Amino acid sequence: MKIVVIGGTGLIGSRLVAALDRQGHEAVAASPATGVNTLTGEGLAGVLEGADVVVDVSNSPSFEDAPVLEFFRTSTGNLLAAAAGAGVRHHVVLSIVGVDRIPDSGYMRAKVAQEELIVASGLPYSILRATQFFEFVRAIVDAGGDGDVVRLAPVSIQPLAADDVVATLLEVTLGAPVNGVVEVAGPERFRLDELGRTVLAASGEDREVVTDPGATYFGAALAERSLVPLGHARKGAVSLADWRASQAARLAP
Repeated sequence: MKIVVIGGTGLIGSRLVAALDRQGHEAVAASPATGVNTLTGEGLAGVLEGADVVVDVSNSPSFEDAPVLEFFRTSTGNLLAAAAGAGVRHHVVLSIVGVDRIPDSGYMRAKVAQEELIVASGLPYSILRATQFFEFVRAIVDAGGDGDVVRLAPVSIQPLAADDVVATLLEVTLGAPVNGVVEVAGPERFRLDELGRTVLAASGEDREVVTDPGATYFGAALAERSLVPLGHARKGAVSLADWRASQAARLAP
């Protein structure tokens, strides 16, 4: 099949393209770097010609409320129109577990708007919602920084490796459209404040993690299960310990 990956030069997109190539598919990495711009529509018609599936793993260059909403509304609208015109048979998008349960977050509201456009488009689709990636856990912890302390809420979090996201995304992409949502989470569940202590200790930092039920997640209030699946979800295979060991091995001389 010809499969176009929007955002195909990023962390997830580049690995998905490589995985599709290994299976013998014609995988095309589409991004502004390759002359495809979903905001302006530049290059969309050409890259989607003859495509069977389009996978959208693109992200907004700005996380501010208004720009991120504009990005997902405009880029998704342009992509859906181009996909319909090209006769694409399956529209796949990567989203976030709990995206519809964190209304204080402008980014989450923008992703909800993206999902709604896809559902209303009439195109066969699959939405894959993933929990936070191990690769971004440090950024989540650092976002709670307050001087010499880090304030984190005692809520559940179930992160997973980017490679597990790619593996699940590959299955969804090559499968029939589900016309609904599939969720994937890590194999282990942690408390965010406790995970923060583990992350800082592993890096040799002496900042104190303060358990603060009022601490926000990039400015948004969290409930106990805002970041984890509420029902059935697929689970990744890579544990946090195994992922950290693999990262250390990559950095070893």
